[in-house]
This record gives sequence, C-alpha cells and structure tokens, in this order.
Amino acid sequence: MTRAIRSVLVANRGEIAVRVIRTLRDMGIRSIAVFSDADADAPHVHTADDAVRIGPPPARESYLDIDAVIVAALTTGADAVHPGYGFLSENAAFVRACSEAGIVFIGPSTEAIAVMGDKITAKATVTGHGVPVVPGVSRPGLTDDDLIAAAPEIGFPVLVKPSAGGGGKGMRVVENADDLPAALAGARREAASSFGDDTLFLERFVHRPRHIEVQVLADEHGTVIHLGERECSLQRRHQKVIEEAPSPLLDAETRARIGEAACATARSVGYTGAGTVEFIVSADAPDEFFFMEMNTRLQVEHPVTELVTGVDLVAWQVRIARGEPLTLAQDDITLTGHAVEARVYAEDPAAGFVPTGGTVARAQFASGVGVRVDAGIADGTVVGGDYDPMLAKVIAHGDTRVEAIARLDGALADTSLPGIGTNIDFLRFLLADEDVRAGRLDTALLDSVAGNYAPTPAPDDVLITLAAVDVAAGWHASDDPWTRPDGWRLNAAPAARTMRLGVGDAVRIVETRGEPHALAVTLDGDEHRATVGAVSGSRAEVTVDDRRRVYTVVTDGTTTWVSRRGGSWAVHRVDDERSESANAVAGDTDVRSPMPGSVIALPVDAGTTVAAGTVVAVVEAMKMEHSLTAAVDGVVDVVVSVGDQVKVGDVLAHVRPEGEQT
Repeated sequence: MTRAIRSVLVANRGEIAVRVIRTLRDMGIRSIAVFSDADADAPHVHTADDAVRIGPPPARESYLDIDAVIVAALTTGADAVHPGYGFLSENAAFVRACSEAGIVFIGPSTEAIAVMGDKITAKATVTGHGVPVVPGVSRPGLTDDDLIAAAPEIGFPVLVKPSAGGGGKGMRVVENADDLPAALAGARREAASSFGDDTLFLERFVHRPRHIEVQVLADEHGTVIHLGERECSLQRRHQKVIEEAPSPLLDAETRARIGEAACATARSVGYTGAGTVEFIVSADAPDEFFFMEMNTRLQVEHPVTELVTGVDLVAWQVRIARGEPLTLAQDDITLTGHAVEARVYAEDPAAGFVPTGGTVARAQFASGVGVRVDAGIADGTVVGGDYDPMLAKVIAHGDTRVEAIARLDGALADTSLPGIGTNIDFLRFLLADEDVRAGRLDTALLDSVAGNYAPTPAPDDVLITLAAVDVAAGWHASDDPWTRPDGWRLNAAPAARTMRLGVGDAVRIVETRGEPHALAVTLDGDEHRATVGAVSGSRAEVTVDDRRRVYTVVTDGTTTWVSRRGGSWAVHRVDDERSESANAVAGDTDVRSPMPGSVIALPVDAGTTVAAGTVVAVVEAMKMEHSLTAAVDGVVDVVVSVGDQVKVGDVLAHVRPEGEQT
C-alpha cells in the first residue's frame, strides 16, 4: 500500500532535525519543527517551513511528551513524523500513538521496536536466526543476587548492561566480584533515570573489543540489504566520538558475513526502514563477531555511510514509509573511498570530559572538497544542561583512509565555536595518535590516549593579537588625544599599555606601545611587532612579526575568545586581586559542580566523616551522571538537596578538613 507523505513533523532538535529537514526540502516535502522554550530561536526552527512550541526546556516536558508531539502534528496537518534519533525514536508507545492518530511513523513497527528495545528479548530472538551472541546471562527479572551469582561462571571482567535504551547509559565494566554490587546499584539507578526501566543483564567483556555496526535498509516487500559497516571503536563512556566507514579491520569475506548477519537480524523481526545492527569484534580475532543490539532508528554516524555509498538514508526512510519498494539490490551497493566523522561536544576533555555550557559567540564551520558539516547551532545559540552535549558533526571523505583523516583534521582546524569550551582540540590530538592513524583501534584506546592529552596553550600570536585588537578598538573609539590608548604623551615618550592575561594556570604580561598600524608589543619581555589591518565586527586581519592571519576576537565579561585556523582559546583578563582570588578557589576544599545540571544523589549525610575521593554528590548533566568527590579527608556539610538545579561552580557540600575547627 502506498501512503501519501506531503508534510513531515520532525520530532527532534539540533543537528539531526536540521539534517532531516534538508532532505525533506530536496524531496519537495513540507517540514514542521517542534521546539521547547530553550530552542525557540534554534537553527532547526528557522530551517523548517513551520514550527510549533511543545513545552518548557526539560525534555520530559517537551521532546519526550508524546501527547504534545501528536497535537503538534495534528494541528499542522502533518502526514508523517520523523523521530530522528534519541528522544522518542525508539519508543513503541509513541509509534502506537502515531498510528492511532492516523499519522505515519517514519520507522519500523511497534513490534520490531519492542523486541529490539529489550536487549534480553533481542538476544534470544536473533539467536534463533543463527546470529552469534556474546556469552552471558540475560533473562527477564534478574535480581542483583542473581547477577552476582552468575558472574563467576561468565568470567570476569563482565559488562553490566541495561536491557532498555542505548547510548551506553548505565553500562559498567566490572573487573572483580567486590566491585559488582556497587556497579549494579549505579547501573540500575542510571537505567531507571534514562529509560524508566532498571532491568539489567551481564555479558562477558570481550578483550580488546572493537565496536562495528552494519547499516541496513528493509522495505515492506521483504527486501533487506546492508550498506556496509562502520567502525565506532573510538568512544568515551560508551559514547562514540569518531566513526568511520568502512572499518580498517574487516576483510571482504568478513564484511560479507557480518553484513548477512545484520540482514538476518532485521528479518528476525520483520524490520522495515533504516536500522543499524551493532556487533562486538575482538581485535585479536577479527573474523569472529557477536551481536550486541539493534538500533531501530537512524544513527548519529549515518553520514559516513552516505558518503561512501552515495545513498541518502533519510530519503529512503521516507520512501519506505510511503510503502515504496527498494530499488537498490545488494549488488548495487559499493563502498567508494573512506569517510571519517568527528563529533564536536560541549565538554572539557582535560577535566574528564565534563560538559560545558555558555553562548556561542560565533559559529565557524569548515567547508571544501570532501567536507560535510551537520550542525544545529549558530551565532548566539545558548548551550545549557538540558540536552545532549553534542553540538555538531564534522565529516570528511577521501579516496583513502589517510586522505580522509587528513581532510578531517584540516576541517577541524577550520572549525571554532568561541564562547563554548569544546573537544575540538582533543579531536585533532586523537586523530594524530599513531594507533588511530594505523587503524589499531579498540574501545579502550580513547581513554588511554586521553591520559596523555593536555590542551594546546594559546600561542604567542594569539595573545599579541588580543592586545593589538584591544588597542585598535580603543583607538577608534576615542577622539581625545590625552587619553589615547597608544600611550601618547605630550613632550614625553609614549607610555606602555599593560595587560595581564590569564591562560589556564599561567598569567602572561603583554605591553603595547604605538598605533594600530605600527604597534610595538612586549610579551613576557620579548619584543614583537603587530599591525591591525581590516576589522569587520569580530574579525580582524592582524600581522604579527610579518605573518598575517585572520582572527576572530569576541569578549564575554572578563573572558576573551581568540580564534584562528588551528584553534580557539579562552583568555581571561586578570589583575593581582583576581589572581589571588583564583588561587583561593583552586585550593578550595568545597565540592563544586563543574557543569550545569541536576543533583540526583547525595550518598553521604551531613556530619559524615569521609576520606578524600569519597563520592559526596552525583550530578546529572546532558544525560550523563557525574560523581563528585571530596578533595580532602574531613567532615561533610551538604548544602543542596536531590532535585536541585545547579550551575557551574555552585557549592554542593563543604568539607571541613579533619582537625579544623568550625
């Protein structure tokens, strides 16, 4: 049966909403966006043909509100709903609600979602169709005692996994029996919070595991094909960071076998639409693979498959939802070249990847041959703690893996989001790693590499440019020769203008003298020359010691962000008083929140004596849990309650060192 789809409501936000709307426009289909109050001015709202407010910022009151989304679709006359990924994309109740409202759900059936959404049921289902699974224990209703009893037989290390949901939420690797009870408690809490279901199961943890997934397409007429695999082993906290297609591990024979296993998985539930079957493969035995789960939706990393196959997956999702047959046969699918994707997150890699926040002062993205950017932010976008910290995806395609990685590194060098702390510098550091470049990957590699990472310090030319542009701005703003910022003095040598700039833990001294077109600059006692050329808003052409480059300089309070090709740096203006204050905070024994979020657990009571390293509070931010610990031995005074919303730097608890009087 063919269904008319002339208008589609995109039940999502951010980059995936923008990306889906782009294909809908190409197909001549009217697009409808939904938005929370936090996203009222977001790019996906402006990109769509129509847009509807569905609630306040918390996702459960907006993007996860089934009734609100259905009402928006009916009000705007939508024929269909595209769920994107995350939120309601794998919610069987939402699919039923769409059907009851006479709205086409662009995705699989409720039955397929329900079976594959329960990992225990999914493993049993695919096993019956000859798909290999990881040894473990997985049946409904397993208690903590059941899991603890089964673990020794499975063999440590074991992997604790929630039966519901995905994205690594609630997963724990446990090395020994003593650590298992606490891991189970944490996994159940996180699974219940993320998915409303705390059912857990155990699997053997595969040594040096690689995460390889296969893209499938299936129509209503019984045709199922795969579009090759993606390598997704570079992860932190089970969240993918860099993905590529094809995998550098698999040979042609294994690629065909794993592809057929993915198709068998789809057939086992009568799957329709685009889906991804995820496998775990040991780096030590690349010809063996085990089923992990099936994601019954589009994946974040789908662009790398699109670039190597030339297939628009969103377009095929819509065509299949219309009831059209696949016109692609398996033999039509060829993998051309190589593609690599990097996820740009609002996070601080040097601080354990904690989420950051703020306002994007100027969004600068790369372009060029073989480069694609999927982004859902723009100048002025406010990044808070309500949603996932991913801001954009930068993807590069080349004839070879080496060329694709080189293009991606160049594209990241041209990408900056001043105003927000991001992982861009870390992504380039990761891509430069010898094992990454050689394709020697596993899911623990990123954490190993991260241990050697330190942010690239602000280069001298960045600090000189900040001072030079500051002088130029003051020069053009002042008509009074007696207060000219170049330090001009009647019948006397020009006075130097001094700035104290804080970069990380260091304070750098910059002195400037002269006019914008001929500045003498001293940085930490070394002499330099600077010339400020054309200035347009926040962009300036500056020549430092005969090297001319284009910079973006934006100031927010006492912080100035300076960006150029190769990086973006936050520089703070400080004085002696501020420096002492900063040192006091650095030596503070209070437990402070490093990110905006919500307090979800307080493991210790007020008045409890704790040792350094004891978890005092747990904060949830951007769909992730963060355990905050005491810095010293002492007595705890908790000053927040579970459910409180906190900002960066808010004190959650005071820790009075032992022996210190109240």
